[in-house]
Amino acid sequence: MSEPIDSGFLLVDKESGWTSHDVVAKVRGALGGKVGHAGTLDPMATGLLVLGLGRATRLLRFVQSLPKVYEATAVFGVATDTLDADGAIIDRTPLPVTEQDLDPLVERFTGRILQVPPMVSARRVEGRRLYELAREGQIVEREARPVDIYELEIIDITPSDYPEVRFRLTCGSGTYVRTLADDLARALGGRAHLSSLRRTRNGSLDVADAYPVESIADAAGSTKLDSMVLAPAHALEDLPGFTIEPELAHAVRNGAAIPATTVDAPDGTLVRLLEADSLLGVYRVDGPQVKAEVITA
Repeated sequence: MSEPIDSGFLLVDKESGWTSHDVVAKVRGALGGKVGHAGTLDPMATGLLVLGLGRATRLLRFVQSLPKVYEATAVFGVATDTLDADGAIIDRTPLPVTEQDLDPLVERFTGRILQVPPMVSARRVEGRRLYELAREGQIVEREARPVDIYELEIIDITPSDYPEVRFRLTCGSGTYVRTLADDLARALGGRAHLSSLRRTRNGSLDVADAYPVESIADAAGSTKLDSMVLAPAHALEDLPGFTIEPELAHAVRNGAAIPATTVDAPDGTLVRLLEADSLLGVYRVDGPQVKAEVITA
């Protein structure tokens, strides 16, 4: 095992069959130290999983809250008990949808919509994870909750009594893509399940820059790993960055509030405070001051 990395991010291209916990455990075993992730991917899903190492785990919430981009394929007319291909089929009724059927739904399911969390989700109901209850054969009432769909695009439809519909969406944190697929089908009088799901972006972080987990493990202890690890200042580039004058850097390192005139950002904005190319901390503009959220220096 190599010396644990003090602070940084790793972009993993997760393969199907791995849980997010599996990926974290594999990387922790190879690199040592503290490892966390920003946003769970289901075992069936592939694509971008952002890991935080060491002190950067405290910054993962800022990545997790950013919009995410997914590419998915849904089979219309076939419902499963998990709303994805890993589940058992519970209904099979032809639903030969066309592009003309789906186009009007794109606008309807874009914006802030309500979703009922699936029974296989990690959301808690009365202290229990829904997936735990599902494993016990229980189905409980779930309250619909708002989620944000910023963009929804139908990419392709394979004509059939049970057509495969490929779509791409940009959405906010907490969106269930499997639920969206089934809701689209329900709006047309049927059901659907996801047959594939791939996360391609998390904010400005792209799966094209990610590595298979085995490649990361193989690079442990080598200089190659250094090129894989993103510095926190770079990984959080979605947040506006402001270089702090040396006389303020000491105050920021100690978590002190600084004048809002130091940054050019609206009230409530999260910002990166930098010294040269190093991240001192993430602050939030709060009226006349900028106050600490997380100190990294």
